[in-house]
Amino acid sequence: MTTMLPVPIEFSLPEGWRSVDPDEIGTPEVAFVALHPGAGGGGFTPNITIAGELRDADVPLSRIAEESIERLRSGAHEVKVGRTSERGTAWNPVYTQAVRLAVDLSGQRQHLVQYQVFMAFAGAGGRAVLRIVLTSRLEQFPQVIDDYQRFIETIRPQQRTTAPGGMP
Repeated sequence: MTTMLPVPIEFSLPEGWRSVDPDEIGTPEVAFVALHPGAGGGGFTPNITIAGELRDADVPLSRIAEESIERLRSGAHEVKVGRTSERGTAWNPVYTQAVRLAVDLSGQRQHLVQYQVFMAFAGAGGRAVLRIVLTSRLEQFPQVIDDYQRFIETIRPQQRTTAPGGMP
């Protein structure tokens, strides 16, 4: 069963990407998956995944990013963290990290690149943290990174609509 996000969001998927059911491709731990079939080849289709969880506000996004790397290390031959950055606001911080990894896919070693973005949204029930990840082969990365960056810019908490009289 596909995981639900701790905060409803809205976004626009760039042209050439298509969403797929996470359960259908064996990734039930995420809430959303998009594939870019046009940039495929070499046995790997670039993808964007979104997962999320509620975390205590005192846990820095850098620590959550480290936890993500530890999970990758449990299933990869090699994991190297590249550039990291922190930005955003105190209420809605953003942490990014670039990662290179070597994994076995369909019996073959693949060298992949991930660009991970962690976004936090403060709320009455705690802090929702989203993990939005672009994964591609190194050769595919230049073809998909601009789309990914445009995609990230469109992610927002879903706006509640209210009916006249203030009723939801």
